[in-house]
Formats: sequence, structure tokens, C-alpha cells
Amino acid sequence: MNGDDEKVLDTYRSFLLLSEISGDQQLSQRELAKRLGIALGLVNSYLKNLVAKGFVRVANFPRNRYAYLLTPKGFAEKSRLAYQHLSYFSGLYTVARQDYLKLFKSLSAQGVEKVAFCGIDEVAEIAYLSLKEAGLELTVAMDAENAGGKFFGNTIVSPAIGLLSGNHSIVITSMKRGQALREELLRIGVEPERIHQAVKL
Repeated sequence: MNGDDEKVLDTYRSFLLLSEISGDQQLSQRELAKRLGIALGLVNSYLKNLVAKGFVRVANFPRNRYAYLLTPKGFAEKSRLAYQHLSYFSGLYTVARQDYLKLFKSLSAQGVEKVAFCGIDEVAEIAYLSLKEAGLELTVAMDAENAGGKFFGNTIVSPAIGLLSGNHSIVITSMKRGQALREELLRIGVEPERIHQAVKL
């Protein structure tokens, strides 16, 4: 991930945190970490930063429990970040849609009819739309983090299990974890030429 991507991810996490805090429930740091799928230490760091900026205040409750509450300034910041990320994700959608369509058309021209996806998140959904438009078929959806879930009728499996189903062309379909997924596939013995990425994620 380059510096710009890191900055986007950083502000996106702040937005998600502010959104969770603005809800009706009083959530602990541990509960916030679980909901957002990020480390407890990272949540602590973000909260300290948001408190320092005056977006969040800490309220004490009995039994050494703390609640995090949005300040008026925090509500304004949440609205600003929501607009910022709406613009970013609509741009991401357009670029990813075009890049994946180009990749799938290229694979089709090479005689590829079926592919496997590795990394199932919101970018994978965009990739799936481009896959159908290019006339290719998805044979397996792989992602250790989401194994057991569903993706357009396919049960998501770990890469180790997915690779047992055939010698597929594999398309990395996660923006956030693209490099890590590529390294994992190489580590478990997938030939580099079988791994494809629409964009350098």
C-alpha cells in the first residue's frame, strides 16, 4: 500500500469508529475492535487521537467501564468523512470495474474460461460484475478470513482448500490485502504466472 492508500485507510477507520460510537449502544474498546475487525491496540490508538482532537469524549461508568461519546464536533467530522469516502469509493468502483474488465477480457483472449477469486471483500463484488460481463465463470472463492461464508452462491474456502479443486487462474480480488494474499499463494506453492491482479493493489 502506498502513502495515499494508507491515509485513505486511516481516515476510513476513523469514520467507522465514529459511526460505531454514534450509535445507541455504549461499546467498550474490545467490543469496538471486534465490530471493526481491527486490533485492540489500534482501536486504543485511534480513540486517543479522536479524544485529543475533541471528536470523542470518555464517560466513566460503574465497575471501571468507560463509554465513548461523540461530541458535536465529532458528529460534524463523521459527516465530513462520510462525504469524503462516498466520493472515494465511487471513484474506486469505476476504476476497479474497468481494470477488472480489462483483465478478464485479456484472460478470455488467452483461452481462459474459469477463474478462482482470492480475497473476498467489497472489491471482489466489483470484480464479479466485470467477470460476468467478460463471460467468464467463477469456480471457487478463496479467503481464509471469510471461510464458510457465501459469495454469489459459492461457499468461501481457504486458499489451501480452494487449490485442491483444480489448476485455476487465480485473480486477487482484495484491495486492502492484495500483497499479503499474493505472498500467501506463493508460499503454498502457486506458480507466479497463475496469479493475476487487475491493478497493483
